[in-house]
Amino acid sequence: MSSFTLFKLPDHVLEAVEKVGFKEPTVIQERVIPSVLSGKSIIGQSQTGTGKTHSFLLPIMTRIQVEESAVQAVITAPTRELASQIYKAATELNEKFPEDKQIHIKSYVGGTDKQRSIDKLTVQPQLVIGTPGRIKDLIEENALVVYSANTLVVDEADLMIDLGFMEDVDKVAARMAPELQMLVFSATIPEKLQPFLKKYMNNPKHIHVDPKKASVDKLQHILVPVRHRDKAKLVKEILALQNPFLALVFANTKQNADELADSLLEKGLQVGRLHGNLPARERKRVMKEINSLKYQYVVATDLAARGIDIEGVSHVINYEIPQDLDFYIHRAGRTARAGMSGLAITLFEEKDEEALRKLEAMGITFLNRDVVKGEWVEIDDRNKRKKRKDTSKAGEVKKYGKFSKHLRKVKPGYKKKVKAEVEKIKKRERRLKKK
Repeated sequence: MSSFTLFKLPDHVLEAVEKVGFKEPTVIQERVIPSVLSGKSIIGQSQTGTGKTHSFLLPIMTRIQVEESAVQAVITAPTRELASQIYKAATELNEKFPEDKQIHIKSYVGGTDKQRSIDKLTVQPQLVIGTPGRIKDLIEENALVVYSANTLVVDEADLMIDLGFMEDVDKVAARMAPELQMLVFSATIPEKLQPFLKKYMNNPKHIHVDPKKASVDKLQHILVPVRHRDKAKLVKEILALQNPFLALVFANTKQNADELADSLLEKGLQVGRLHGNLPARERKRVMKEINSLKYQYVVATDLAARGIDIEGVSHVINYEIPQDLDFYIHRAGRTARAGMSGLAITLFEEKDEEALRKLEAMGITFLNRDVVKGEWVEIDDRNKRKKRKDTSKAGEVKKYGKFSKHLRKVKPGYKKKVKAEVEKIKKRERRLKKK
């Protein structure tokens, strides 16, 4: 049976892992930890909820020399929330270490007092975690000295690209040790990321965890047709039926998220909202309130799906299907964690058919449900009609078009006329096939 002891981690690290409550390593931890311990650069692809954060934290914290008062590793994340989450995981482990093995860890993120951070940098931290812009600023102010650091983590690299932060990451990397171990993690590897990877990584090891292997057995995916109903009202009905412990409701844009949140508030629900338009302090306050269970419902954009750890999410509701279908996996990955069960409920319209087929091709199996008179009912698979062969004359006429809607209440001889017209069309089709 697999165990963390297989990685030959120091006793104090293994004890900390046990105290944190980890029993067995995840797939990505099994593949990443040995490579990082051996000093290799890696490109890791995995979805949310696979244990990625500890796959790099454990080996990095193992390799840090606590007797050296210098920066030895830098971990960058694209958002304050993600950086704070990594920092929280690192400090949780660090607090379980013996006092003489504890690491000096500092977090630097945007939206905080930069001068205050500079004033406090009288002693260099050994492990730096933060957003690339703020870390770059502190380096350029000659307050943070990173030339001694030989490990750089770039977490959620595709989101770094989307948010325009790779230039800052590049400037941080340029000031670090020449022999740099780089650990890049990303759900996808977009073309725009390739120049950066080629610049800093020589023959990196690629580690890819298949999303199907990363999926959770206790997660159910449910489809609910909109059928021209008011979507916000339908969301409220679903929430009332499910009575979730904590539900994340995802919209594709900040505007749609605000409109949905306002609509649910008007319907009497206590709703939090989480998206990129919120000021830094407001986002921090909302995250604190979410984690303290002030809200039963949180309306969010995909920012919240990119690795942010919100505990206790029992339900994910897709108000809209994301344009980038990888985000569906991220969203669904917010629930059914730590052995718990979860539901991912998706509202869909006819225009979403192609996206649904692609999700099914990715291994997602949907259950079909609807809300009727305030109750859940099981409905037919949306593809049932397409799969069923219609061998009736009515089906034949429907296939060939213009006569089908007049099959009832017709004049004498009409059906005969229809049959003759259908035979003509069939003959024409057969001639075309022969040609």
